[in-house]
Amino acid sequence: MRFKSIVPAASCLAVMVSGHALAGTFEKTATGIVVKPDTGAAKEVRLEVMADNIIHVVKLDQSGKDLTPSLMTVAAPVSGTFSVAASGKDKVTLKAKKISVAVSLATGQVQFFNAAGKAFLSQASESMAPVDIGGKPFMAVKEGFNHGTKDAYYGLGQHQNAQMNLNGEDVLLMQHNMAIAVPFVVSDKNYGVLWDNNSISRFGDAKPYGPMVRDLKVVDDEGKAGGLTARYYIGGKLALTRHEKDIAYQYLKDVAENWPKELGDIKTLKDVKVVWDATLSSDKPGVHKMQLYSSDYATLSVDGKQVMDVWRQGWNPWYHNFEVKFEAGKPVKLHLEWKPSGGMVAITHNDPLPEPERHSLTFSSEVAQSINYYVVSGDSMDKVIAGYRHLTGQAPMMPKWAYGFWQSRQRYETQEQLLGVLREYRKQGWPVDNMVQDWFYWPQDQWGSHDFDKARFPDPKGMLDEAHKAHARVMISIWGKFYANTDNYKELAAKGHMWTKNVEDGALDWVGPGYKNSHYDPYTKEARDIYYRQMKPKLIDLGFDAWWMDNTEADVLSNSRLEDFKKLIGPTVYGAGEITFNPYSLVHTEGFYQGLKRDQPDKRQFILSRSGFAGIQRNATAVWSGDTASRWNNLYDQISAGVSISMSGIPNWTHDIGGYAQEERYQVGEVGSAQENRVTGAAKGNPEDMKEWRELNLRWFQFGAFSPLFRSHGEVVKREIHEIAPEGSPMRDSMVWYDKLRYRMMPYIYSAAADIHYESGSIMRGLVMDFPNDDAVKDIKDQYLFGHNIMVAPVYVYGARERSVYMPKGASWYDFYTGEVHKGGGTPTIKAPETRMPLLVKAGSILPMGPVTQYVDEKPDAPITLNIYTGADGKFSLYEDDGVSNAYLRGEFSRIPLSYNDKTGVVTIGERVGQYKGMVAKRQFKLRFIKAGVSSSDDFDAADKVVAYEGKPVTVRK
Repeated sequence: MRFKSIVPAASCLAVMVSGHALAGTFEKTATGIVVKPDTGAAKEVRLEVMADNIIHVVKLDQSGKDLTPSLMTVAAPVSGTFSVAASGKDKVTLKAKKISVAVSLATGQVQFFNAAGKAFLSQASESMAPVDIGGKPFMAVKEGFNHGTKDAYYGLGQHQNAQMNLNGEDVLLMQHNMAIAVPFVVSDKNYGVLWDNNSISRFGDAKPYGPMVRDLKVVDDEGKAGGLTARYYIGGKLALTRHEKDIAYQYLKDVAENWPKELGDIKTLKDVKVVWDATLSSDKPGVHKMQLYSSDYATLSVDGKQVMDVWRQGWNPWYHNFEVKFEAGKPVKLHLEWKPSGGMVAITHNDPLPEPERHSLTFSSEVAQSINYYVVSGDSMDKVIAGYRHLTGQAPMMPKWAYGFWQSRQRYETQEQLLGVLREYRKQGWPVDNMVQDWFYWPQDQWGSHDFDKARFPDPKGMLDEAHKAHARVMISIWGKFYANTDNYKELAAKGHMWTKNVEDGALDWVGPGYKNSHYDPYTKEARDIYYRQMKPKLIDLGFDAWWMDNTEADVLSNSRLEDFKKLIGPTVYGAGEITFNPYSLVHTEGFYQGLKRDQPDKRQFILSRSGFAGIQRNATAVWSGDTASRWNNLYDQISAGVSISMSGIPNWTHDIGGYAQEERYQVGEVGSAQENRVTGAAKGNPEDMKEWRELNLRWFQFGAFSPLFRSHGEVVKREIHEIAPEGSPMRDSMVWYDKLRYRMMPYIYSAAADIHYESGSIMRGLVMDFPNDDAVKDIKDQYLFGHNIMVAPVYVYGARERSVYMPKGASWYDFYTGEVHKGGGTPTIKAPETRMPLLVKAGSILPMGPVTQYVDEKPDAPITLNIYTGADGKFSLYEDDGVSNAYLRGEFSRIPLSYNDKTGVVTIGERVGQYKGMVAKRQFKLRFIKAGVSSSDDFDAADKVVAYEGKPVTVRK
């Protein structure tokens, strides 16, 4: 919000302390209050009422300061819906209908209370430190609450470190290929905080992690302090031993500068291994948080115990969290083995925080004009997330086909490859709605031209026409990246809308011989309008259905040192690049979405972005988890990553089924292209490796079928069902079965998707959202709810054929496959043969299912089977609309209320509410009563009752 002036609504009041006015003043405004405390970091505290349950707080280092308008929020403050009263000796309270805040006139400290008057958020720390950014004054800021709390916290975007309950955790809010920074947390105690800042921020410890030698006593194998023993092996032989101050290969420049010159250029070496050994000790006993930053193969051991065995593709390193417990006078032995082949590695560390601060809600930011945040109170976690959506924008309805299956590959090199895959799916009868054309459809030296390479894509319009005739949609990859030789780059640069430093530096990308390139600056409307206009005649007017906006962090030059990278992403109208480090995806997608809405006003849009930020859901944008690695630990990490992004208020999320990049041992047979000019693996593979590869992909596919968006994608090894799963194999049968199951469940899935728009709901739900009173669910990282009724327990261990599954208290749970009923509160072992992933359905659920279709709207008038899970009362709202237009915004949709009374055995199909063009007025409902021992999956066509429905209430007794 921009605060330009204060509109007084009451006289300025001074509170007397010790006989004279020293405790500060406050002033009521049209939308809240302004406090000028006597002491404390903040010289002025502004509070605004944003809704009955939301208050906006701004703390300033100087009174009357103007602020840049928020990028993430769109809501306006409200007036006349609150009261203001002085309370006690030095406090003033701003009270809205469902939330209030008390402010100390002495210090500016704040404390928040819910509708019942119970305190839920109390300020405990605060700091504002001046910093100079590009010659302009800013602040580094921190605000901490609830020191020593046991409240659980969730959200903060997507972070692939198997984190769920964030109490006690550190989270870096900095965009990366596989990390999405959303500065919003929601508590299990039904409140949330949205931190309005665009720079690199942190949750938890405000101190950046640093090299081990900064905080720890590091001693090498020879007893020399101040570093580690490093041993370099070439071809299995020891080539060099030396003392190194730290493990210092975090960025490409580090590798270039720090690699031992006597060993020669690392790019020319084969079969390299580096081993580091040291003992670590600290004069600060306790649990220390550390991070292994790595790509390529890395194995880490602490005191002889392996704590990490990881692999990532060389060009995409990132952090792996781990903890080490230090005791006074007791050294800890560290051993790291790294096998580089183009990758990077480092270890970072932070000293432990005091326990009260360790367990708190604390935000900090590197660059700020003010401390700026919103506090939301609700009567459920869903209501708190609804508050986030109120502030940052509601998510529009996605097209129905977006919830079908997406087949993708890096990449279809010709239009014939894409169409050939679609033809095969239709021939085999495998459901698919969406085909994806990834990058590099343009001529090699014309990235950003938006032209097709005519040799490989001679008729893009014809490609689309054939796909549409086959009832499929096509999404195309578009970027904010431009080669400097393109006309589009030159036009944007001439207007001052290109970040040119990367070009001026002469940096080349990885394509062919390498080309000078950079990204456009989307932080002005003119730039966004030019970007859209350049694309309109060449891509938009052809009729593509969806838009894959890749590299939206934006990663201008991968693996640059942070201080160098900040210079590549600016300047903008806001100043130096680090001021707006995080919101690129928000403004980039917003400009494109607004253009589409203007030119295609009644068409639902779909955008897929690799990065995200608070508010991106309002741009009809889904996000995905980036270029993940094809490893079991990465599959495991996807579960908490997906739940967390959903609990951050961004509901439509997906991932590359099978992982994007894989080890060379998996790259066997006829393979597709690889990025970064990398070689691929051998033509013939190890049978055991192939067995593991196929099982990994099958388990990931099963998980994908119960993700908000169901999308297969990856590089090198082709991911199409007929390519990856041998004909007649259990793997192929299982993939096809789950693909068909996804389509059978479309009535359930699309109704859950409607709740996103109408109820600010979430499809992928942390267990705590529906079972907040069950302490056992609050840090479960490997289960989640798909909608309110289905609990999903993915299998992420190679060779596992069963797994334990916790059953939340307050419900009984049906095994989807066997019908076995499990009482809440237990953790039974559930069978998980290779071809099945555990699914549990809550007693009392009404699960609407349809037939198998080849695309989502193939059989709109087909019967719907209502699977009623007996043992508890239940209800469901079946949502329908035309699936593709914006008529729903004009009220053109229908809902059919469904309910089940377990005591009487009566199912009520209520009166239909609403209508839309093309609505099926008469349909058949099949009712199936699921009891203990009855499988939900053995016979999808089974029915206990069949009723005709014409929109009027119908009751059926069991």
